[in-house]
Amino acid sequence: MVFKRPLAFKLERPLISFTFDDFPRSALFTGGAILRNFGVTGTYYVALGLAGTQTATGEMFRIADLETVLEQGHELGCHTYSHCHSWETDSRAFEQSVIDNQAAVSSLLPGYVFQTFSYPISPPRPSTKARIAKRFAGCREGGQKFNSKVADLNQLSAFFLEKCRDNFPAVKDIIDRNQAACGWLIFATHDVAEIPTRYGCQPEFFASVVQYAVNSGAEILPLVKALKILKGVI
Repeated sequence: MVFKRPLAFKLERPLISFTFDDFPRSALFTGGAILRNFGVTGTYYVALGLAGTQTATGEMFRIADLETVLEQGHELGCHTYSHCHSWETDSRAFEQSVIDNQAAVSSLLPGYVFQTFSYPISPPRPSTKARIAKRFAGCREGGQKFNSKVADLNQLSAFFLEKCRDNFPAVKDIIDRNQAACGWLIFATHDVAEIPTRYGCQPEFFASVVQYAVNSGAEILPLVKALKILKGVI
């Protein structure tokens, strides 16, 4: 990978973060309810151009839901305004969509500034990664692995739950390995519904993941708060 922003870290306690991309309403009202039941919070990556629409990941958030996210102690993160494909979109157009998303959230939630970012759909072009990195404390991608010893703040590794929603032992395994390494595991998904889209998972499965994560002894935090611990800010 190029245009890295490496951060060496050593934790006394492993970290786990739960993140939702796009975000579908079920991620907040079903997934978020599960997180609250365990006393933890997550990060919701929002593409404000999707507000009130129906997409491949289900019914999208409504504008009023943004305040609910913050009231419940979650983080709102940036996902571009138009849910731009991270590889296929021209880097300048991609950056403009990031700028547009910040402008939109500023008009809806005066004073709110996105601090973290999630690349939509695919890994980013190197030039895209270079352009937007300066705008965020951390940018999340995928890779189906956790962050250990050195994290690339411009392309943080994450584990998409929908890829293993029929294989809970695989989820347990990565939680166990994250615990042993005292690393930072970032989970990602989209909808949380009884009949999920191909990009989401069922509530029972998600609850089992959260339960196992809590039982692992990891500290569970939204991305922005986890980053502060990695950087020794708090």
